[in-house]
Amino acid sequence: CVGRRMGPRMLRESDNSARIVRDIYEVLQASRQAPPEMLLVPDSYADLVDDLKMNGYDTKTFALKMKAMIEGLELKIQSAKLQEYLYRYSASSSIPKGLHCLSLRLSDEYSSNANARMQLPSPELVYRLTDNGYHHIVLASDNVLAASVVVSSAVRNSIKQELMVIHVITDKKTYSAMHAWFALHPPKTAVLEVKSIHQFDWLTEDNASVLKELESHFKIQRYYYGDDTFGRDFDDSLRVLNSKLQARSPRYISRMNHLCIYLPELFPNLQKVVFLDDDVVVQRDISPLWDIDLEGKVNGAVETCRGGNQWVMSKSFKTYFNFSHPLISKNLDPDQCAWAYGMNIFDLTAWRKTNIKGTYHYWIKKNLESNFTLWRFGTLPPALISFNGHVHPIDPIWHMLGLGYHSKTNLHDVQQAAVIHYNGQDKPWLDMAFPQLRPFWK
Repeated sequence: CVGRRMGPRMLRESDNSARIVRDIYEVLQASRQAPPEMLLVPDSYADLVDDLKMNGYDTKTFALKMKAMIEGLELKIQSAKLQEYLYRYSASSSIPKGLHCLSLRLSDEYSSNANARMQLPSPELVYRLTDNGYHHIVLASDNVLAASVVVSSAVRNSIKQELMVIHVITDKKTYSAMHAWFALHPPKTAVLEVKSIHQFDWLTEDNASVLKELESHFKIQRYYYGDDTFGRDFDDSLRVLNSKLQARSPRYISRMNHLCIYLPELFPNLQKVVFLDDDVVVQRDISPLWDIDLEGKVNGAVETCRGGNQWVMSKSFKTYFNFSHPLISKNLDPDQCAWAYGMNIFDLTAWRKTNIKGTYHYWIKKNLESNFTLWRFGTLPPALISFNGHVHPIDPIWHMLGLGYHSKTNLHDVQQAAVIHYNGQDKPWLDMAFPQLRPFWK
């Protein structure tokens, strides 16, 4: 069709369209034949047509020019998309000015306002922090605004607010701001405490040595903060490159992001807790979660290998792990169903009878030793291995994922979900968030 569209006269050939098309096809198929160095490549289709009119190339020269032009345009498109991913990664990793200022103001309040340093909870309610007759929620976050949304949405939608006890865990840097916010804006009926990871006696370097090694390992600096070879491998698909960018986020090596694996030790007196990420919104009463019979399992979670949304709910182990590595292929099934972090019900009593933490540490260390080649991104992969055989599937209505990366999320499904999760780069507190999904967070 190229020959017929251009016309045999433009190509200085006799009227033999079939042969022209065949010759062009043969040149285009000969991928090893590089265009001559002196060949001037048009920048656009219009330039190509003008060039043909002026010079009347033979079929082979025309095909080489067209091939070089298309390959050049493909590289430009790929480069532009990669640049877009780089900009999005930079935007998602940075702290918006408003959030930074909020944290600074709250830290100032903590130092100057006695009310901002008020004990949480009040002394007469401290007993509830270890009372298993209440519904305990654990939230780990270094984002004051995000944490406030999770807490307010969970309390507002609960029909048993008086039974709710919320444990907010943050880092040392954010502690004063986080404490000040909830001291000045406490939930009216629920009990809430704010603790920093440095306030947990158990969370020492001896008990979490592998995470200390993970944070300080020299390979981390190169892998997460980059080297000059990253981005040059154009054999990677853009989707893989985007995943690599997400994996480079420093949050994935922070102890805060691995805190979930230590819940039985951090809360030795509790039997069952719901763990929430700070990028979720609770839209329904979640008190029935505590009544779910986990049938002896440790982790009640939504499976992500089946569901109406094929983009989000199609995750198996092969999505996360490198099955070309013998250590992975020997121990894991690529078709095994994955599950989601972010809204989980944990039976801590059952957990304490397992070696989940030891398994987690073992695989983190193996990934370090293999130069981070066992899995592709995030903290979910080591959890998938560690909780293998300890997961009880729960109804997907409890936890809807993908609002931070899937722009075509069904709005009706969002409205029906008990907990919606903005996992992905497009967090709702960022300007880059999807406008149609952002109102559910506000």
